Amino acid sequence: MMRKYFTKLMLSLFLLAICSCKESDWGQSLKGYGTTADLVITNAKIVTIDKERPQAEAVAFLGEEIMAVGTDAAIEKFIEEGTTEVIDAGGRLVIPGFNDAHTHFNALDPDYIDLRYITDPALITERVKAQVAKVEPGVLIEGGRWEHEMFYNKQWPSKELLDPVAPDNPVVLTRADGHSYLVNSYVLKLSGITKDTPDPAGGEIQRDPATGEPTGIVKETARLLIKTGVQEETLSPEEQVQKSMREWQAAFDMAKHLGVTSVQIVKSSTQPGGYIDPTMYDKFRAVGKLTLRVYFSGWLTADEEELAEYQTLKEKYPLGDNWIRFGMLKGFIDGTLGSGTALFFEPFADEPDKSGLPQMPYEELEKRVLAADKAGFQIAIHAIGDKGNHWILNAFEKAQEVNGKRDSRHRSEHAQIIRADDIPRFAELGVIPSMQPTHCITDKRFAEKRIGLKRCKGAYAWRSLLDVEAKIAFGTDYAVEPLDPMEGLYAAVTRKDRQGEPGEGWFCEQKLTMEEAIELYTLGSAYAEFMEDRKGMIKEGYLGDVVILNQDLMTIAPEEIMKTKVDYTILGGKVVYKREGAR
Repeated sequence: MMRKYFTKLMLSLFLLAICSCKESDWGQSLKGYGTTADLVITNAKIVTIDKERPQAEAVAFLGEEIMAVGTDAAIEKFIEEGTTEVIDAGGRLVIPGFNDAHTHFNALDPDYIDLRYITDPALITERVKAQVAKVEPGVLIEGGRWEHEMFYNKQWPSKELLDPVAPDNPVVLTRADGHSYLVNSYVLKLSGITKDTPDPAGGEIQRDPATGEPTGIVKETARLLIKTGVQEETLSPEEQVQKSMREWQAAFDMAKHLGVTSVQIVKSSTQPGGYIDPTMYDKFRAVGKLTLRVYFSGWLTADEEELAEYQTLKEKYPLGDNWIRFGMLKGFIDGTLGSGTALFFEPFADEPDKSGLPQMPYEELEKRVLAADKAGFQIAIHAIGDKGNHWILNAFEKAQEVNGKRDSRHRSEHAQIIRADDIPRFAELGVIPSMQPTHCITDKRFAEKRIGLKRCKGAYAWRSLLDVEAKIAFGTDYAVEPLDPMEGLYAAVTRKDRQGEPGEGWFCEQKLTMEEAIELYTLGSAYAEFMEDRKGMIKEGYLGDVVILNQDLMTIAPEEIMKTKVDYTILGGKVVYKREGAR
């Protein structure tokens, strides 16, 4: 009798201990207790982005998920020699994998002429000449990422840089923001663009003020006039597939080397209609070589047939999937600050006869938002200027009035310049500012010249948005800016140019702490794609996407941030990248 009573008592005490014990004491809970981990990271400085357990020393993975987070001692029980792969972090920083909330991710073309960061426009001529020498007449020469505000003369480039070296090839070179194009006379002639060609709605053909002739710069919707007479490569179907696979593999390799484990791919301004083609992601997933998670978008429309097509696409790539997902429709309301096409209430300071180029009337915007919202889609709209952002907030508010409130998580893509009165509306309406911190340190070189000091106070207002409890997501706008998250983190915590500069940074009151910046690049981005319940934190039951860095971002000097390298990228509990020389 006493033995029976004692047994019951001990069992009760044991169960009570389990119930009252903190998860950290059990590393995290009994979900994986007694189970062998596939992979364990020990001896680490883990910034989890989980407010319930902000820091830890070790993390264990089982299958695709995180099975436990805690101290080295707590996680040790999940290690079985010969079965569990163990990474001794040696005190290195471990954070969630980066989730880029706004990219134009694509295959890497080895023939693309990269003009990023050049300061001498003569280099455009040199590089185009070198590429022309490699190809036959009539073959398209493509490149871009030039930024005229970085040129020593700060002047727009013109066709005269191209014509002498490319008289028999079409040349199309995209500005860094993707909203202006430099083309040669060959393209202008093929396209039928002359001094008598009218500017299309929402676009501009830049003209020589003395002669009225096109300079070779076309902006916004004027790009749709471009014709190149492209000669397709003479490759067999099999060779074309192999070439595409190589170029996509190069893109995936770039992402994993940078610790980017998720991308949210939004439609570019190239052509309305359609959606991002997920074919290559499917192919790589089928052979087990997909090394990042994808959320892709279609085009914002009110057309019932197109919306029905998107519904079918959503069923094929459901939000419940962890790898390839669809559910967002992307639209444009304006252009960019750099191209002078962002939509503002007041004229530009340096071009007082212009205040931007709306990409559609407000009535059309509202019509599309109401239709897409009613159909249950998340809506993301490119908005740079204060009027552009005001318009989309009005349209989202109208959708709530007409269709009712729901967890829509509509987004302002960029949300760069916002009037003070509109900042609280992001939180009130549940609209996500999907922002790219490197745009701040790129654009600040000319922002005050373009819109004046007063309006710049509402530019890239991360702190102000957080203060009103808006949910921010961070990304890069790659390939407009580099995909490297370290540049974004540097921008977010310093608001200084990439070379470093004295002082506290541009409108330093908007700066973030490093942990805040990392959170917006991980959990913030996960929230923006309805995945905050399984991604963006190092937490039990979450997807096993983490990176190990070679420097401690939490303590290093600002000038060291962009030098920081990823030592390991772990995706779904598997090491997909280890930097050469990393221990």
